[in-house]
Parts: sequence; structure tokens; C-alpha cells
Amino acid sequence: MTGGGPPIVLGPPGGRAEDDGHAKGSSPLSGRSAGRLAMTSAVLTKTAAAGRKLLRGMTDPSRAPPFAGAALLFLVFWFSLPAPLFDSPYSVAMYDREGRLLGARVAVDGQWRFPQAGEPSGRFTRALVAFEDRRFYGHCGFDPWAIARAFASNLEAGRIVEGGSTLTMQTIRAARGGKPRTVGEKLVEAWLAVRLEFTSDKGAILALYAAHAPFGGNVVGAEAASRRYFGRPPENLTWAEAAELAVLPNAPSLAHPGRNRELLRTRRDALLESLAARGVMPSGELSLALAEPLPSEPFALPALAPQLLDRAVKDSSTSRSPRLVTTLDGSLQERCIAVMERHAKRILDSGVSNAACIVASVETGEVLAYVGNASGDGSGKWVDCAAAPRSSGSILKPFLYAAMVESGQITPRTLVADIPTRIGSFSPENMSKQYSGAVTAADALARSLNVPFVRLLRAYGVARFYRVLSDLGFTTLARKAEDYGLTLIIGGAEINLFDLAGAYASFARTTAAPRGAKAGSQTRRLRYVAGTPPSKSERDPFSRESIWLTLEALLEVKRPDEEASWQEYASSRKIAWKTGTSQGFRDAWTVGVSGKFVVAVWAGNATGEGRPAIRGAAVAAPIMFDLFGLLPAGAWFPTPADGLAFRTLCADSGYAAGDDCPSTVRVLLPSKSVPPAVCPYCRTLLVTADGKNRVSAEDPEAATARFEKRFVLPPALEWYYRKGRLDYRTPPPWKPGSAALSEESFAVVVPEDGSRIYVPVDVDGTEGMVVFSAVHRDRAATLFWHLDGEYLGETSGEHRIELRPGEGRHVLTVVDDGGRSVIRTFECLHER
Repeated sequence: MTGGGPPIVLGPPGGRAEDDGHAKGSSPLSGRSAGRLAMTSAVLTKTAAAGRKLLRGMTDPSRAPPFAGAALLFLVFWFSLPAPLFDSPYSVAMYDREGRLLGARVAVDGQWRFPQAGEPSGRFTRALVAFEDRRFYGHCGFDPWAIARAFASNLEAGRIVEGGSTLTMQTIRAARGGKPRTVGEKLVEAWLAVRLEFTSDKGAILALYAAHAPFGGNVVGAEAASRRYFGRPPENLTWAEAAELAVLPNAPSLAHPGRNRELLRTRRDALLESLAARGVMPSGELSLALAEPLPSEPFALPALAPQLLDRAVKDSSTSRSPRLVTTLDGSLQERCIAVMERHAKRILDSGVSNAACIVASVETGEVLAYVGNASGDGSGKWVDCAAAPRSSGSILKPFLYAAMVESGQITPRTLVADIPTRIGSFSPENMSKQYSGAVTAADALARSLNVPFVRLLRAYGVARFYRVLSDLGFTTLARKAEDYGLTLIIGGAEINLFDLAGAYASFARTTAAPRGAKAGSQTRRLRYVAGTPPSKSERDPFSRESIWLTLEALLEVKRPDEEASWQEYASSRKIAWKTGTSQGFRDAWTVGVSGKFVVAVWAGNATGEGRPAIRGAAVAAPIMFDLFGLLPAGAWFPTPADGLAFRTLCADSGYAAGDDCPSTVRVLLPSKSVPPAVCPYCRTLLVTADGKNRVSAEDPEAATARFEKRFVLPPALEWYYRKGRLDYRTPPPWKPGSAALSEESFAVVVPEDGSRIYVPVDVDGTEGMVVFSAVHRDRAATLFWHLDGEYLGETSGEHRIELRPGEGRHVLTVVDDGGRSVIRTFECLHER
């Protein structure tokens, strides 16, 4: 034997060597337990004294009930044990759905002390019982034979070499804060041990001991020691590792993996030989166990989801539970981390330092993977980018689309204006800076066009859409609806990735729900704590049918050019997905939904710094597709055929077909939605026999003229629409001399009638200019501009004019060379 410590005592049942340091009361446990137990002992002493006085004070002791003394003694016995036995602070430990440790935080007293989930099992339990208390399963809390043997051994040695404490008594001693060893203290421990055994089974007592025994340094409890010293839970330990843990609490201040290693090895090997000799472990494994080295440096605890762990600690619904079992899939979490770290390095060259992702189940709303921050250069790595409110960009557009399909205000084929638009000081622009004149609602969604969706939001109502977002579970909309205004749909809102993934998951879950499911029955927010009930909303803002039509439109989004294998996704699985880019290129979003999963990705800089490369399609979308590659494919959402009905629409405008529409199409729409409005664009024209001119019914050529159904857009839409649609046919001009002055041949694009215009102030303090514009069907036409009756000038070709109108209300009059006029009233406001 090497080392100068006390002798090893393995032999007599129930005995154990006493560590001098431990006997002096050096314990890592909180002093609160000792204080509570001391108070309990004082109360019990006073109670017993009062009872004795009560019995002595009886005038006739013969009249006292024969069982009064026994009852009083039982009450003292019953209430002598505090509940809970330990009130020490625990480390917050987070596990995946299979019980795998994902991360932990040290307890508030600086100790690594994990809460015990249940009775320890496996080799550690057998080694512990063999070393500390061989008759553990046969005694009632204390072992008289062990105490007698310890008394004899200590008397012979002239000092304390053996305590005779059972595991139950050691558990009580730990709860009492490791008080000095005296005969009186031993009696108290024995009394409380019997009380503990009275209402606890052996497994529960082992669990208490294993969770609170000292294992050296700031490591308390078997699970914390097993993970710190060996990098795995106690149930997966080898015989050598289990024996090492079993002997550590015997002398934690004297020998542990970082101190007196040879003494620790000697004690471990002695226990291994004893286990083999008694047949507890296979004798054939002894030589291998003895050859195992002691651990060197402590293992770092896993940190697979540090941001989620921080979130859980702060979350009031989980902060009271130190053992946090999550819904995460540990294996998927590791693979998602690898994908995120690889892409974080890729995008770092573009000035993008951070990225985050969430993978969740559509069916249950459970979070399967949560990477709060993958940093290519380590900057801001502790910021939880999945929980931080950021500008939404265009990522909310599908919800407005679904809401308007639900209300019957649009169909997927409805044309929406895409022209220069100015609403007060707000002038939205498409990302491409180009305009299409008019686009279908589905195409506007697939291409994420800003101008059409601003116009749609104005038609739907900001306050109304704000309520939809609240019903979907967005929790960071801190301002009133009117404060957001029309910017709500193109980045004016503050959202976080967690809420976004939850909204899209519930969006998809609703369309997968059976027809007739109770309103408000769908989960709205994601869940990351196992066993927590799903949150519900008071109402479902969408029907299955409107969501299904929206997801079908999102299937048409063009894959990013950077994703070389996107064709494989198109052929192997369906993914409805949407991107978003915030103003100033600060946030890149992408969220995708398949039949089984939702994947949401954010990329940007945790500092909020913008970079030109921060675009949803270029930065976040490739990450999302790689993450989907980790997931199994599943069936697409079934068509809700029982809730859809065919309606006849104008093939050109997407409105309900009218008598003047030249062609129609049958389209599936929600059967319960309000029928769409009748097409406002198609009309029946009277044209000459050669088709070159239009004539009125009073014209002499009307007798030989013919009627022709045509799709005719207003001039403002037509000007931009025909640039990209070579198949569009402008209406024939009127026959010279025809009285058609009431015909709309041109339009003023800016300003809109009744609008309010804010005139900016330049850097030098001078008032800026505003630009008014108009379009004419006849590209050779000349327009004459007048403001408040004063002539301003004329334009041809590109009809644009710069003005500096004074503050107040104004009337703009524009006349073409055919005598037709358009009048716009507006109010001019100057910045001060």
C-alpha cells in the first residue's frame, strides 16, 4: 500500500473507513439543510419536553390513556424527518428526448450537483453497496453488527478508523451538513435513518445518496462525478470506473482524480478484487479492470444547445425544474450543428458572422433541433439569435395571402397592381427595383414582390392582419397596429425565429388536421420541454383549404442559384418555402415546410450590422435545404377536396368571370369563402371590320363593325404590364373623329388622389423635390401639367416632372394632347 492515508477497510459488513477531512464536517453541501435539520431537532426537543410535562401534570396518572406515551413517541418519530430532506441548489441539467445530456449550468453555490432522476443502476450501484454497506438491503436504517464491529476496531486502534454507518445513515449525515462525529450525533443519525427507511424504499434512499455524496472538488453526486471524470452517465461505466466512483465519497478531500492518484488507484483496485472474489463482477474481467488508467483532466460537459439552456433557465415555466428533459433529438442536434458551422464559415467571407436554425415537427410542434447561434468567427456566440427580435423582411407575406384567400378578397390568380406607389411618405419598392404592372397574387408571393403586398395589406387592413399575427403566436409585436402601418408586411415588424417556426408549423398543422376539427384546437407555439401541454389559440385564423392553396403557391418559389442540388429536392420531396430580407440587409430569413417538418433559418450579424450579402435566398436558403437533407422525406399534405369547390374565373384577371371575359378557367377555391368580385378589366369593344379602330354605336361604320371581347388594363398598369407580356394586346385606337373623350387613355401614377406627401429636407437645409409621374397608352402623346391652375410644363415619352409644392392642399391637373384630363388632389407636408 502506498500513500500516508488511513487504512482501507473492506471486510466486515456495514463498515467503512472514515476520512479525517470528511469527519471534520467538510462538505460541499449547502448549510441550509443543516440549519433546517437543527431547527427541526430543537422543535422536537421542545415537543418532547412539553409532552413529558403534560404527562407529569396529570392529577391522576392512572387515568391517562395507556397508549398516550406511545402515540406521542410515534408523533415525534414521524415528524422528526424534514421534507424535503435536502434543499441544496442543483445544477440545471438539460437532456434530449432519450435522456442524453445536452448541457448543464453549475449550481448557484458553485457545485456541480445534478438532480437524481431515479435509483442509480448498473455496476456503480453494486460497487457502492459492496464497498459502503453490504447488508444495505437487509437492515432497517442502521446495522447493530457494523456499529459493534466499528466500536471494537476504533477501541483497538485508539482512534476512529471505522464508523459503522450504513448508506442510509450517511445520507442523513449529508443532509445534516456533516456534523462532528459524536456518540450523540450517531444516535440522531440512526434515529432519522430508521425514520427515512420507514417511508422510503431502498431505491429512493440510494438515489438520495448518489445525488448528494461528495466526490471531490466541487463535484457532488454520482451523475455529476461520472460525467465530469469519465464523460458518460453512471449506468454506462466500466467496472473500474464504477469502483473508482464508489470509493470517492469515503475520502473526497483526500483522494480524487486530481489529487493523490496512487492512493485512489489502491482503493479502487482493492474494491475490484473484492468484487471479483465475492462474484459480484465476472472474475475474467478483473485483469482488464485493474489495467484501466485513472482519468486525467475532467471532461468538459456537453454544450450542444447552450442558448436553449439559457432560455430554459430564464423561462419561468421551466426554471423551477433543475432536470430539464427536452423534445430535442440529440443526434439530429449534432448534425444540425455540423451543417450550421460549415455554412457559418462559408458566409463569413461575405461579412455575415452569425446564423441560427430551428427544426420542429409539424404534427406535434416539438422542437427537434435548436442551434441558437453558429458563429464563423466566434463573435456574439452567446447571443441567442433564435430568440432575439429582428426585422421580419418579407417572411410574413404567406399569412396575408392566406388571410385574403380565406376572406375571398383574392384568388391565387387574382391580378394585383405592381406599379410605383407612394402612400404619404411611404414609397415601397420591389427588391429588383422593377415593376410588372400587374401580377397574379400567387406569382407575387412566389417572387416576394413588395409593392403588390403593400397594396394587398391596405385592402385587407393593418389592424385586421395584426390580429392574425397575434393569433399565430407572434409574441414580440410590442407596438400597436397603427404604429407599424403598411410596413408590417415588408419588415416593419419585430419577430424572432422561434415564433416564426411555430407559426409556420401551426400553419401546416392546420391543413393536415381532419375536417371539422374544433376551432382553436391547433398548437400555436413550439414546445421544447418534454411533457408540457401544447399552447392553444382562441381561434384558427385560416381554414385548411386557404392554407393548402398558400402552401401550393410556395412550392413555386425559385430555388437559390447557390444550391447546386436543388433539382434533387424538386424530384424527391415537396418543400413549401419563403425567404425574407430586412431593410438595410441586416437579416436573412428562410423557412420551409414539408409534410412532416418545419425548418427555419436566420442569418446575419448579432450586432445588427448590415451587409449587401445578407439576403434570404443567397445566405439562408442554402442552409435550409442542407438541413432538410438531414430529415426523412414524407408525404405532402393531402388535398382538402371536401372543402374545395371549382369556380369559374377570368383566365386573364383571376376575378370571377363576367360576360365580357374572352376566356375562362376553372379553379379550386375554398367552398365557404366569399365568391370573388366580377372581373373589372374585361370589356366588349366595338371595332371596325379590319380591327384597326374602335367606333361608337352612332358611327356610320357601326353597321359593319363587330364586337370583340378584350382584356384591357388601366393605363397605369398597362404601361408596365405590356413590357413583360408580349402577348398582351392593347385596345385599338379610336377612329379619328370619334367622340371618345371619356375613355381613360392615360393615368397619373404619382400622386394618388387624396394622398399626403412629405417633402424631405436636403442635407444643406433646403427643401427637397417631389417627383410626379404619369403614363399614356399612346407613347407619342404629350402631357401638359398644371398645379393649382398654374402651368408647369409639358412632357413626352417618359412622363415625369419634379416639383417643390408649398405646404398645404393642392390640385394637380394633367391634360393630354387629345383634350383628356386627369385631376389629383393631394396635401403636401414639409419636414420641420
